[in-house]
Amino acid sequence: MQESRIDAGPHTRWTGRLIGLVAVLVLVNFMVDTAITAPLLVLPEMLDHFGTDQTAWINASAMLAGVMWAPLLGKSADVHGKRKVLVLTLLLSCAGALVCAVAPSLWIFVPGRLLQGAAVAALFLSVAIVREVCAPRIAMIVVGIVTSGSAVLNIGSRFLTEKLAAEFGFRILFLISAVVAIAMAICVHNVIPESALKTPGRIDVGGALLLGGGLAGVLSYVSLGSEFGWFAVGPLILLVGGVAAFARWFLVSSRKPDSLIDVRNLGVPLVLTLLVLVFSTGSYQSMLQLIPLVSDVPGERGLGYGLAGQGTLALLLAAPGIGVMIGGPVAGALATRVGPVVTLAGGIALGTVGTVGMFFGVSQFPVAVFFAFLLGFTVGVLGTSGFNVAGGLASADRQGIVSSLVMVVVAIGSVVLDFVGSAVLKSTTVSVGGEAVNSGTGVFTYITIATAAFAIAAVLVVLLVRKSRRIHKTPLTASH
Repeated sequence: MQESRIDAGPHTRWTGRLIGLVAVLVLVNFMVDTAITAPLLVLPEMLDHFGTDQTAWINASAMLAGVMWAPLLGKSADVHGKRKVLVLTLLLSCAGALVCAVAPSLWIFVPGRLLQGAAVAALFLSVAIVREVCAPRIAMIVVGIVTSGSAVLNIGSRFLTEKLAAEFGFRILFLISAVVAIAMAICVHNVIPESALKTPGRIDVGGALLLGGGLAGVLSYVSLGSEFGWFAVGPLILLVGGVAAFARWFLVSSRKPDSLIDVRNLGVPLVLTLLVLVFSTGSYQSMLQLIPLVSDVPGERGLGYGLAGQGTLALLLAAPGIGVMIGGPVAGALATRVGPVVTLAGGIALGTVGTVGMFFGVSQFPVAVFFAFLLGFTVGVLGTSGFNVAGGLASADRQGIVSSLVMVVVAIGSVVLDFVGSAVLKSTTVSVGGEAVNSGTGVFTYITIATAAFAIAAVLVVLLVRKSRRIHKTPLTASH
């Protein structure tokens, strides 16, 4: 019965069945937020509890795991079916959240976050499902709703989770995430139709381990180098091991017929799209990491920044959610008129303005709220447009793996800039009253790096727009 729903043909208009499917997928992506973003609300508390200053490891470890999980689960979805793999993804995230909730030390907490990072795959699997069950024109709008609609729930949940964390401790957030994940697994199994189109092939588990291990090694060097020395033996071993894993993955992938990511046939438009998303979404995610750190410092300390006492952190983190909620559907609707490449370019322009504005936002609460909203709007546009552009580059039987590439580069950009930003903050701390705190120099250097990333994305998106115009607005395709 499930397969017959897809065989009946793609949705060309809104129906009760399509609305129900979209509602479930929006709730699935709300679960992704509870797994990836919600812990930012209690980031300072987690750092104090585990006695560490490794902000990036606690914050970005789930996204780091997403680099390994995304292509692995994307390929599995094309081979075994999108609904089946989405249910598996939700169960893995539930297990990881439970590990985090009971972890007695950082060494157990981080592996839990790595397991919970499987939730990242839920977003691109939702997009792949939408593109299979909807006609192209309505699919672009639905993608915007599915990728951004969960922000409606996030706005209210920000304030609720902040109160729950204050009363019961940070572990309550992970218990909530586990409950939401298991509930969504049941809903997906009962409501979402299984894929009618599957691709024969095998799963390159080794390639996923090499890719994830390579990134972990390089980013571990970035994280630990500032603490133990950039030329210390331990960090250098991690760097060499990471680079070696990357090199091995690239060499093997370029020869395997069933490689996890076919690096030989990505195509210039797809490569440009992925590079734009690496820099832009990484910049946004790093700014999201900075917000709770500056909101925990009072301006009276005279460091040149500080928002403590000016307003609630929940409002600061809810503002991007409102922006995402609006930006995604707007980008989807605009894409039906001017194309997803143009909407992607518009998002990059807005993101650059929003990042520059945070130079003032780190010391003035109303300014911070406004530009946090603008950055959220930007990421809604970027997510929707990125998936729509990438989806146009893939055949129907490769939607899972190509959509996963979007999540891979989003995860890479987020993790890289999170770690780089953390390294900058750690290397520029100052002592105030015997306590080491982030300096104004570190905070403003952090924002400068994020602004530079958006500037690079702007150059790349101009090349992408020119490339799309060169082919006279015909659908972008890539050889496979």
